[in-house]
Amino acid sequence: MAQEDYYDLLGVSKDASDADLKKAYRKMAVKYHPDKNQGDASAEAMFKKVSEAYEALKDPQKRAAYDRYGHAAFQGAGAGGGRAGGGAGGFHDPFDIFREVFGGGGGGSSAGGGIFDDFFGGGGSTSQNNRGSDLRYDLELSLEEAAKGIEKEIKYRKLTDCSQCSGTGCEAGSKKVHCHTCGGSGHVSTSRGFISFRQECPNCQGSGVIAEKPCKSCNGDGRVNETTSVKVRIPAGVDTGSKLRSQGKGESGMNGGPAGDLYVVIHVKEHEIFEREGQDLYCEIPIKFTLAALGGTIEVPTLQGKGSLKIPTGTQSGTVFRLRGTGVPNLRGGGRGDQMVRVNIEVPKKLNSDQRKKLEDFAEACGDAGNPVEEGFFNKAKNFFDDMARD
Repeated sequence: MAQEDYYDLLGVSKDASDADLKKAYRKMAVKYHPDKNQGDASAEAMFKKVSEAYEALKDPQKRAAYDRYGHAAFQGAGAGGGRAGGGAGGFHDPFDIFREVFGGGGGGSSAGGGIFDDFFGGGGSTSQNNRGSDLRYDLELSLEEAAKGIEKEIKYRKLTDCSQCSGTGCEAGSKKVHCHTCGGSGHVSTSRGFISFRQECPNCQGSGVIAEKPCKSCNGDGRVNETTSVKVRIPAGVDTGSKLRSQGKGESGMNGGPAGDLYVVIHVKEHEIFEREGQDLYCEIPIKFTLAALGGTIEVPTLQGKGSLKIPTGTQSGTVFRLRGTGVPNLRGGGRGDQMVRVNIEVPKKLNSDQRKKLEDFAEACGDAGNPVEEGFFNKAKNFFDDMARD
């Protein structure tokens, strides 16, 4: 089945900027996040797709490879399971196939080496093959939580060491014995003429040993699927797409292999007041036209609480003021961003007779009663219509 185009999934064009990509992804992630669509399998599937698309396109190297090779540039790319799932997929260099063919090793958790390794008796690292899978957990935060940092306890399901057999896979009183399929080598070989094929033993998964009497709780695997919890410290300044790695909190390895890692992917919810761009925040505040004309001081919301903003006399609608140091902390240190406040002047929709009379007197005193349009604009408009008449 053909895979959907990453740009179409995010609703952006191929020449979209990084900021456009982030904005589009944030909107889609909020719309389809599992927490907001409980029990909706189609929304969960869409969330995985847009997460996968953003993971590929936000990195310049991956994006360039995708633009050139399409989905062939990725190997096993996936967004992981709903809340916590298998490895999130990785970038695949299209030229890695040559390195794999000539025994250079593919990286990651690929079993064995290249084609020539299989032909002439090479083999992959057993301890690497026994390593537990990495997991992904998508965590939604408020803007306030992302800005100040917070500790969160998250719960997820994973394969963990069986408590009945302590991860050995053997019943009490039993032990590990040599695999009868491979004779304890961990590999099986077949010959076709003068060529010998060697590959991982399918019975013991390359370990060379199996349980004499398999544990009934885990069927000899040594692992069971359980719900676990872990506390994760979220540093101040994270943004949508930030990844946190918790070493050894992934799935337990097989046959004593090391555990995988847990990757927590951050999603910051849209805020009803602020819009974030990097470390800077933007908001719009309505003010009375009398305040804009006369000037004064107003209170404005900031992530640190109430802030004070001075409005100069004669402020025009759309003027942007900067509150320095009231934005989001830099994730790598180095201070905070700023907050940009754009003021919009509110015009009263209803006036009583006294208010109307005073405004009429004001307009007359300003010379606006007969010509409410600014003189410079009036002259430009007159010239425009004169030019049209000549044409």
